[in-house]
Amino acid sequence: MVRANGAVSLRELARVVQTSEVTVRRDVRALEAEGLLDRRHGGAVLPGGFTRESGFPQKSHLATAEKTAIADLAANFVEEGEAIVVGAGTTTQELARRLARVPGLTVVTNSLLVAQALAHANRVEVVMTGGTLRGSNYALVGSGAEQSLQGLRVSRAFLSGSGLTAERGLSTSNMLSASVDRALVQAAAEVFVLADHTKLGTDTMFQTVPTDVITRLVTDEPPPHDDRAATELQALADQGVQIAVAGASPGSGSDAVPPRRPRRDVSLPGPRRGQVPGNGLRTAAVLGDTPPGTERGRVADLRRR
Repeated sequence: MVRANGAVSLRELARVVQTSEVTVRRDVRALEAEGLLDRRHGGAVLPGGFTRESGFPQKSHLATAEKTAIADLAANFVEEGEAIVVGAGTTTQELARRLARVPGLTVVTNSLLVAQALAHANRVEVVMTGGTLRGSNYALVGSGAEQSLQGLRVSRAFLSGSGLTAERGLSTSNMLSASVDRALVQAAAEVFVLADHTKLGTDTMFQTVPTDVITRLVTDEPPPHDDRAATELQALADQGVQIAVAGASPGSGSDAVPPRRPRRDVSLPGPRRGQVPGNGLRTAAVLGDTPPGTERGRVADLRRR
């Protein structure tokens, strides 16, 4: 499975071979000792340091339940009447399917899969970038895509990638995809990263979003025995990234999700909130530090911090 896909999650592997994650984890350690694969947080990849990129057919079958949960949670952060950008990826494709129900939405994307998911949404306007089609992930890349994003300003960007670490932020294995993702980030006031737990701690060749530019990470709850994933989440929170965990139990310290608000007429956002010229974004860490009380109390506490 690792040779075919480039990466595999322990959860997916346990389902396929019909055994427990404890057994799978033990066998993965044995395979790593033989040099056949490298362990990563919640999964395994081909040996050799940086992970290679899998094609869309392989990615679409990895961590499907986790991606669905992440998309469900991320959709709650999108308001009626907003203008957003959505990058390429299987997780963002899942998000797009849920955004089809948000009225008055404008979605700018370089992904054919995202556009297809929204094609029949009557009250959603889809704006596609130009560029050259990259067949492995059905995305438009290159100078045409980047130039079409110049001068654009939207409220939020929703991006995925191949790996996420507290040290380097979000990264991907392809230079052209990374360049377009950086252009998408520049167009947005806030940056949301959608990444399941198998990508935590994985580092790939090209950085797309530095950690200090990520506003919020939407992820799934790591397995109970995956201490490294939990450590990586805490490290991201310590650097100011807000964490929203799909499937987390109440009171676990995961970020609260705001209820949908009615459509309101707003102007396009100005500079990113909390941004200091030359210093990137400053955001409040919420993982394991969500104050008790009302929403007003939580906001007041964040301001004091």
